[in-house]
Amino acid sequence: MGATGYRGLQVWQKAMDLLVASYELACKLPAYERYALTSQLRRAAVSVPANIAEGNGRAHRGDYVHHISIARGSLLELETYIEIASRLNYATEEELIEIRDLADHVSRMLNRLTISLKR
Repeated sequence: MGATGYRGLQVWQKAMDLLVASYELACKLPAYERYALTSQLRRAAVSVPANIAEGNGRAHRGDYVHHISIARGSLLELETYIEIASRLNYATEEELIEIRDLADHVSRMLNRLTISLKR
């Protein structure tokens, strides 16, 4: 745990990749979703790496675990917005493969990080 160490975390790096993919998806959404789904999708995507970084900077392990939990919640929120975009036919299944794979990868990494922090 360190204030500058979060950039070296693979989970933070993957979460940043997910953020970029989420912003790319957001650009494909209709203009009338700008203040609704687009905004919510972007906020959830930003929250994942931001909470990983914030937790890493905390002095106590319990605080770190708490922020990883928040990141996980934001990730599930993001996955829900991706599903909404899919069900509303704002993106094709082919367009969503990468972002879903990244979200799944980040989810598994967050779970492993949580387990390692609780030891």
